[in-house]
Amino acid sequence: MLTLSLSREKPGLGRPESRRLILRAARAALRAEGISCACAVSALLTGDEGIREINREYRGIDSATDVLSFPMNELAPGLFNAEACERDPDSGSVLLGDMVFSLERCARQGEEFGHGFEHELMYLTVHSMLHLLGYDHVDEGEMKRQMRSREKLIMSQLDKNTRE
Repeated sequence: MLTLSLSREKPGLGRPESRRLILRAARAALRAEGISCACAVSALLTGDEGIREINREYRGIDSATDVLSFPMNELAPGLFNAEACERDPDSGSVLLGDMVFSLERCARQGEEFGHGFEHELMYLTVHSMLHLLGYDHVDEGEMKRQMRSREKLIMSQLDKNTRE
C-alpha cells in the first residue's frame, strides 16, 4: 500500500491525471524493489521557477531541473529495511520522503524525447522513488549503471502493463 500526499504550488497546477500517474509509477517501483509494507511519500507539483528556488535553497544549485528527491532515510540500493526507516506515528507507514516535479520541464522533455507527458511523469516518478530508496547516480560508475538498469526494468513493466 502506498499513500501519496500531493500538493500543488499553485491551485489547478498540473493535469488531472498527474496523481494517478505518480501513484502508478511509485507503486511499480516499490513492487520491483520487493517492498510490500505500507509506505508514504509526498509530491509537490511546481514549475521551473519553483523547482529552481528549491534546488537553490536545498542543494545550492541555482538552476531548474526536472525532479528533486529528498529521502527520509539512509538506505542502500536494493537493500530496503523497513525497521531502519522513519514511520508515520499515526498510520505506521514507512515515510520514504519527498518528490518535487517541474511540470514545465516534464512536458518539454516528454515532447523532446517523443514519448509524451504521461510517460515522462512516470519515468521521473520512478527515478525519484529510486532515489528515495537509496539509489544514486552521482558519478558515471557502477551506481549510475545500477540505477539506470532499475529504471529501465520498471519502465518496461509499466509500458507492458499499458499495452495489455
